Amino acid sequence: MHRKGLSQQEIFDQLQQYHEKDMEYVSGNILGSMCTCAHPIAKKVYCDFLDSNLGDPGLFKGTKQLEDEVIKNIGVLLGDDAVCGHVITGGTEANLMAIRAARNLARQNNSIDSGEIIVPKSAHFSFKKSADILGVQLKEASLDDEYKIDLNSVQEQISTKTVAVVGVAGTTELGKVDPIPELSNLCLDENIYLHIDAAFGGFIIPFLKEMGYDIPEFDFRLKGVSSITIDPHKMGLTPIPTGCILFREKKFLEVMSIETPYLTEKLQSTIVGTRSGASAAATWAIMNYMGFEGYLEIASRCMNTTDFLARKLRRAGFRLVSSPELNIVTFTSPKISVTELAQKLKQKGWVVSVSSYPVAIRIVVMPHISRAHILRFIEDLKNIHSS
Repeated sequence: MHRKGLSQQEIFDQLQQYHEKDMEYVSGNILGSMCTCAHPIAKKVYCDFLDSNLGDPGLFKGTKQLEDEVIKNIGVLLGDDAVCGHVITGGTEANLMAIRAARNLARQNNSIDSGEIIVPKSAHFSFKKSADILGVQLKEASLDDEYKIDLNSVQEQISTKTVAVVGVAGTTELGKVDPIPELSNLCLDENIYLHIDAAFGGFIIPFLKEMGYDIPEFDFRLKGVSSITIDPHKMGLTPIPTGCILFREKKFLEVMSIETPYLTEKLQSTIVGTRSGASAAATWAIMNYMGFEGYLEIASRCMNTTDFLARKLRRAGFRLVSSPELNIVTFTSPKISVTELAQKLKQKGWVVSVSSYPVAIRIVVMPHISRAHILRFIEDLKNIHSS
């Protein structure tokens, strides 16, 4: 820090130099990210509400009302307008809150001091963080031939220490939707908390189902589902960081609440204390601006581009891991290893990611990806193959 402050122009000039080192979604070269360009309206509203603090909601009653309306509206999207929850930073915090609620509930009802959670091998790494932070043991269920959670593996690992089972609606690596109706029935029979990680799929599956895609139910329409993670900062077009955690019943929030005597609310259940209301306000704005039909159009465009990419890859001689279920495509080359292919693509300016199971090039077809970008990408892939 300088003893004497810099001028505004000096600040902006220096920041521009840093900003120029960042990649931009609009370039189309970011192919492995589950985030995208925030909508301009959401950006403006986000800035307007930067000073609000939902950690002390009595001081910001309007912003708190916006958060409540966002949770209700997303609840409607996910099958239940009576849900409760919060707008938070993203899927990691949401998953942590869900597992904390399940652990605390098990402690309260069953006197389980050190519990276990069962997650699919395809689960996001945030559950490893959650297990570490909360002192629960993480048990991984194997996957079936379609890279979805194997129900028999889940059943085999359930024990008297099981505090939660996790299903995924839109796996991070392959975009697969677990057999959640069957998980719901299983957890109802066993009286076990079921959490659904729909961080990615939550803002696209409802619209794909409206379009006629054959995707099973995954949300609160299933009686066994206790909580759902959903990230508006992915397919919802809100600024980073914006995530949501939704609970079927208020008791799941209450079981992890602590007293906050010097604030305007008496109990607080979120992980963090001070919470900017900017994310809640921006989400309210963009959801009302887009409407169901707006998101329907985004989902349709992304899936059309996904299908276009899959067809082009097959015709160019590449092997798809499986047919895309959501807007994620994974593939391998019959000539070049995945690691080498990823490196050569990086040299040409493309940033892809590599899935771990199975090992493959992973492309997430977000709204910033167009057919023109896909054509450039395929041309570079062909050149790499022929060199």
